[in-house]
Amino acid sequence: MKFTFDHDLHIHSRLSLCSRDEKQSPENILRYAEHYQFNTICLTDHCWDETVPGCDFEAYQAQNYPYICQSKPLPQSKNVRFLFGCETEMNQFFTVGISKERCAEMDFINIPITHMHFPGFSISYEDAANAQTRAKAWVKRFEKVLDMDLPFRKIGMAHLTCGLIAPQRDVYLETLQCISSEDMQRLFRKASSLGVGIELNANDMAFSDEEAAVVLRPYYIAKECKCKFYCGSDAHCPNDFAKVGNFSRAINLLGLEETDKFCV
Repeated sequence: MKFTFDHDLHIHSRLSLCSRDEKQSPENILRYAEHYQFNTICLTDHCWDETVPGCDFEAYQAQNYPYICQSKPLPQSKNVRFLFGCETEMNQFFTVGISKERCAEMDFINIPITHMHFPGFSISYEDAANAQTRAKAWVKRFEKVLDMDLPFRKIGMAHLTCGLIAPQRDVYLETLQCISSEDMQRLFRKASSLGVGIELNANDMAFSDEEAAVVLRPYYIAKECKCKFYCGSDAHCPNDFAKVGNFSRAINLLGLEETDKFCV
């Protein structure tokens, strides 16, 4: 049976400082889910757990756990499971901004290794030097997450081909090409064994036909390694929900089946 996008496990509300859109409320997010007949969604505002040291970035200091909990209790409906989670961060020293205790209080956690647009915080200036160094950082950051003591059955690797990998599109594509298939196979085999989810991000899937082979290569390899996939709109405002059509394109190109689906 073909993979159906009946869920969205990466949604930001107005509490994420990169949103601040008053229309992006939990109530409107639930209405979006009901419109598309999803059975599961998860609120994943940006968060750095204040009990974890290593955050010297002002925006994340403001987005601590008590701050994102202002959305609770989440509205519910008889047709949609509305879960509570977060998108945390990894700094340049490979510290992930979520503790085991906070993980236990959340339903799902997105971990991005591709937020490379904060040199000096998320990656070092040396790692941000060029496509080759950014590719090495992608591999090392993925490795570090997989080596952590985390509840991997509710962990997702967010937007692995995010455009934030590099400031220019050509450098972004070159970075992806610089990551060897051998490294990808090693990482995705381990991710599969741990039960980590691999995100199909609606923004990442808005590539041109000419870019398809480069952008989709990691996902083809992840599928070969028997990883499980989930959909994430990464919506920051109501207009972003229109991007969910990109899921069908990715699912078709990758040939995903229901057995390839990550479930939380």
